[in-house]
Amino acid sequence: MKILKFGGASVKSPEGVKNLASIVSNITDNHIIVISAMGKITNSLERLCNAYFHKTNELELILEDINIFHLNIIDSLFEADAKIYSLYNKYFSRLKSKIEEEASLFYDYEYDQIVSYGELFSTLITSEYLNSIGQKNQWMDIRKSIKTDDRFREGKIDWDLSRELCGKNFNFESTSVYISQGFIAGTTTNQTTTLGREGSDFTAAILANTLDADEVCIWKDVPGIMNADPKEYADTQIIKQLSYKECIELAHSGAKVIHPNTIKPLENKKIPLYVRSFINPKESGSVVNDQKDISPLLPNYIHKHDQVLISLSPRDFSIIDSKGLNEIFSLFVEHNIKINLVQSSAISFSICCDCKDILFNTLFEKLKKDYYILYNKKTELITIRHFNQESIERATANKNILLEQRTRLSARYVVGNKE
Repeated sequence: MKILKFGGASVKSPEGVKNLASIVSNITDNHIIVISAMGKITNSLERLCNAYFHKTNELELILEDINIFHLNIIDSLFEADAKIYSLYNKYFSRLKSKIEEEASLFYDYEYDQIVSYGELFSTLITSEYLNSIGQKNQWMDIRKSIKTDDRFREGKIDWDLSRELCGKNFNFESTSVYISQGFIAGTTTNQTTTLGREGSDFTAAILANTLDADEVCIWKDVPGIMNADPKEYADTQIIKQLSYKECIELAHSGAKVIHPNTIKPLENKKIPLYVRSFINPKESGSVVNDQKDISPLLPNYIHKHDQVLISLSPRDFSIIDSKGLNEIFSLFVEHNIKINLVQSSAISFSICCDCKDILFNTLFEKLKKDYYILYNKKTELITIRHFNQESIERATANKNILLEQRTRLSARYVVGNKE
C-alpha cells in the first residue's frame, strides 16, 4: 500500500487536476491520495480568517474570490449537471455560515475552522473528477481518522486513537483508492484542528505509520530534494539519496521541501520517502531512507527569511544560569514562538526566531522586567549543511553577519543586508 501526497501547486488549475489523474492512473497497488488546498487558497483563507476575526470590510470580497476560483476549476472539469456542484455548494455554504456567526475570542480556534475548507474543497473536486473519468475512488474526511488534542493550529497527534481509527476507516474493503485531506485533523469532540503550516506532508507520514504503508511519495514542482532553493540559487543540484537523519536536519533548518514533523513517523517503521516531480513524473527524484550517507555530498543552502535576532542581558548583571535559561525558554513556549538558533555567554543570550507581532506586544513586556533587550528585525537565518569556505563566502556575500555559529557539519549565520 502506498501513500501519495500532492501539494497545492499540483492542483492549482484544471490542467493540474488532470495531470494528477494521469500520474495516479498508472498505480495498481492500494493507495491513499492526500491533497493540499488548491494553489494559494490557504493564503486566501488566512486573509478571510483575519477579516472575519478583526471585522474588516474585506470579508465578502475575499469569500467571493475563493468561491469564483473553485467554481472556475469545476466549470472546466465537469458538465453543468455534475454532482460536484451540489457537493461543493454544501461545503461552501458551511463556510459562509461560519463567517456569518459571531467570532469567538480565540483566533487560533477560528483559524482552524476556516482555513481547513481549502483541503475539503480540493479533495471533493479531485475525487469527483477521478470518478467521472472512470478512476474509482472513495472520498474520506480525514478528521474522522486522525485525532489530536485541542492545541489549535498545531494539534498534537493522539497516536493510539488515530491508529485505531485509520485502520478502521481506511480498510480497502470496498475500494483500492482513497482520497483525503492533508494538513487538517479533528478532536475527540469533532472540532477541526490543523497540523501546522505546510502540514500535509505530516498527514501522509501519519497515514503511512498507522497503516504500515510500503512507501510515501510526495509530488512537488521540483525534481526532488535540491541542495538549495532554485529561487535562491541558479545552479542547484538534486540530492538523489539521503538518510532520515540528514533529512530531519535539513527540514528543521528550514528546507521547504519536507515538513519537519514528517520524517520521524516514517523512520520509526523504516518506510521510504520519495520526492518526485509532478511536472516530469518519469524522473526518479529523491529517496529518503535508513541509509547512512548522502549522495551526492554537496553543500546544502537553506535560507529562513523574516527572522528576528534578540539579545538579552540581565539588568543586574547576574550570570544567565540554567534556571534563567529555563525561564526564558518557558516564555517562548508560552507564546508559541519557535526558536531557530540560540547562543549564550555568561551575561548575554541571543535567540533567532520567526518574527511575530506577539514578540513585541506581549513577550518583550515580560522580558524587559529582568533583561535589557536588543533586537534586529527583518534578518535572515542562513544554514549551510556540509559547508566549505567557498560555500560560506557565496551564501554570505554582501550580507552583514550579526551572529555566526558552526558545528562539525553545519555553519549558521544570522545576517542582515548591508546598508
